[in-house]
Amino acid sequence: MIKNNLLHLHICMQRTKGGNSCSHIGFGSCRGNSQTLHNQNPSKTILEKTVVGSGGGAKDPNHITMTPTVSAAAGYKWRLVIAYDGTHYAGWQYQQSPPTIQCTLEKALTRATKLERKDLVLVGASRTDRGVHAWAQVAHFVTPFNYDNLASIHAALNGLLPSDIRVREISPAVPEFHARFSAKSKVYHYKIYNDSIMDPFQRRYAYHSIYKLNTVVMREAASYFVGKHDFSAFVNASHNDGVPDPVKTIFRFDVIEMGALLQLEVEGSGFLYRQVRNMVALLLQIGKEALPRDIVPMILASRDRKELAKYALAAPPHGLCLVTVKYSEEHLRLPSGCPNTSFGRHHTVSKCKLPFY
Repeated sequence: MIKNNLLHLHICMQRTKGGNSCSHIGFGSCRGNSQTLHNQNPSKTILEKTVVGSGGGAKDPNHITMTPTVSAAAGYKWRLVIAYDGTHYAGWQYQQSPPTIQCTLEKALTRATKLERKDLVLVGASRTDRGVHAWAQVAHFVTPFNYDNLASIHAALNGLLPSDIRVREISPAVPEFHARFSAKSKVYHYKIYNDSIMDPFQRRYAYHSIYKLNTVVMREAASYFVGKHDFSAFVNASHNDGVPDPVKTIFRFDVIEMGALLQLEVEGSGFLYRQVRNMVALLLQIGKEALPRDIVPMILASRDRKELAKYALAAPPHGLCLVTVKYSEEHLRLPSGCPNTSFGRHHTVSKCKLPFY
């Protein structure tokens, strides 16, 4: 009795350094006489050609199906959670001089993985501006090989990076995950130190306002930003973004008092270039009681950046910090058979060698 056999050209998973296979971006284990289909673009999805033949092996050229799959060149995808002090960097986006976070991280990755920059395809969730900080920037990169343990490369990366950039986590990622395009929302905090004398320990991470701010009216004004709006009036021109969609959704905009420190917390589906700093600048003017709170919907409705410029300039970057990037559980699931997430490792000693007095 003749049975039809499906002969697939599919991705053959690479084996780990420890010898264990990992279904990181493959579609099944690499058993039998699999033929690997290669593609030079690591981010490109290709169509897989499936030929249906008879039991005797004769191929029927008229019966072909196409199945979407992922190029073998894509290799293994890894997710990073990164914290950095942006004081001495020209933002996230890659450029060699002056240095950026992405450039510095890529240099460490190329040394740790022995791969070229073009092979790593490092992508960040948010292109933070010059001087802006991050507690949980998310990025991904790819390698043609798997790791059986992530603790070593995690330690190597932090050993190669300067002390103002730290990789907090590294984990395997599913092929569908994309640091930027898979993000559901982002949370930014902007800190304002509201006292006559600046706390020297806050000077790098909080804007100093010597004017006493009315937090009640700031809170009421911030509520006008919540919802789906056209934020054309709050975006600065950027040569990197082309013509971005100005319609964004703000889920919450909170003004929290912590003694002399005010923390403005905003969560949105996405943000335009300098949007957060422009919104904060307007709230500062409202908090000083130089402007009425209902000026927010008026400027929003204008959809004109020149209208905002009449009242406020962008708030300084050093008060802004990217705190969280949120993803769906489906995008955060770990591929089966791959190494566990590394959160760094602690060093231990068996015996105290120096006495404490």
